[in-house]
Amino acid sequence: MNNSMKEHWNEIYDSLDVDELTWYEEIPEPSIKLLSKCHINKDETILDVGAGASTFVDYLVNHGFKNIIATDISEIALNKLKERLGEEKATSVRWIVDDITQPIHIQNLRDVAVWHDRAVLHFLLDEKEQNMYLSTLKKVIKKGGYVIIAAFSLKGAKKCSGLDVKNYDQNMLAKFLGEDFQLIEYFEHTYYMPSGKPRPYIYTLFQKN
Repeated sequence: MNNSMKEHWNEIYDSLDVDELTWYEEIPEPSIKLLSKCHINKDETILDVGAGASTFVDYLVNHGFKNIIATDISEIALNKLKERLGEEKATSVRWIVDDITQPIHIQNLRDVAVWHDRAVLHFLLDEKEQNMYLSTLKKVIKKGGYVIIAAFSLKGAKKCSGLDVKNYDQNMLAKFLGEDFQLIEYFEHTYYMPSGKPRPYIYTLFQKN
């Protein structure tokens, strides 16, 4: 695990309340919109990569999805999410502390129906990290499974939380995933930070052939 990156994210999650985070969404509407396009049963596996303290997991639990996996490099982030859900709901989620660029546990998963990533991939600047992300995704996602990736768009910020990012459009993401995946839908979305500043994103939905 990249300990310096783990420390970076732990420090951020430790120093701020969840609703003060610059990426906090009260209701993750763009992700919900794309999830609604995925033809899955509620007992199929949904993997939230870089879940942090995201409200997307709350949505999944509250809407009856039975096989939810939340993973993040920051144990502090996941603990905050567990606390918000409450003990009973938290037991319905599988929690994995892992680094998507050096995965130990994630790479052992199989038959994932939906891979959800809001704002993880754009932090991976090193080609080795990107390749590990992609190889892990290809290994765990099942045939016919879906991939939701949201990243800072070409119009978006060049840095976030003190880190440089790589900006994407739908064509760049399609090229990154390769011929095994078909682009089903995409849209641009402007997220407004708690400060009111705009953050342009690209949201994409792919399906594995």
